[in-house]
Amino acid sequence: MIKEIKEIIKESINLKNNLLDDDELISNILKAVNVIVSSIKLGKKLLIAGNGGSAADSQHIAAELIGRLNIKDRNPIPAIALTTDSSILTAVSNDFGFEFVFEKQLQALANPGDVFLVISTSGNSINLINAVKKSKNLGIISIALLGKDGGILKDLVDIPIIVKHDNTQRIQEAHILIEHIICELVEQRISLIQL
Repeated sequence: MIKEIKEIIKESINLKNNLLDDDELISNILKAVNVIVSSIKLGKKLLIAGNGGSAADSQHIAAELIGRLNIKDRNPIPAIALTTDSSILTAVSNDFGFEFVFEKQLQALANPGDVFLVISTSGNSINLINAVKKSKNLGIISIALLGKDGGILKDLVDIPIIVKHDNTQRIQEAHILIEHIICELVEQRISLIQL
């Protein structure tokens, strides 16, 4: 068991080392930060969605931005996780189908100039695909944290951030790192504006 634990840790470290050499991924992280900061400066908001562990990540990001990451005395940064309202999720699923749970919320809550961040290890979640397609009609910029080959979403979003790995757990671990990078840089840049 000790050997297996060490192998899992090594696999995670190796993936993160690979991220350091992925210039496209790093460039797209920077693009995502710039888009989010520009949107927030204009009084807009970040909407976030994902399924399963990625739903938890959506809430995590919103909490970091509304609460704080490193900078204690700053204004909250507007962010909404579309994964948290059980009444909306179950009503829309029951009345329309689970494939519309994020699209319907986006229609109700999003405004042109907002940013929509989706998180999917496969890139093939139909409810996220439908929501991203709707975001195009609503004038919303879309960003995706993806895994594997990026799936269908990589070609639908404005900014795909793809962790090129096949193990879902390792992808999720890398996503958490990237999410913290985005939150940290957004927080720093927004705080400079507020001073």
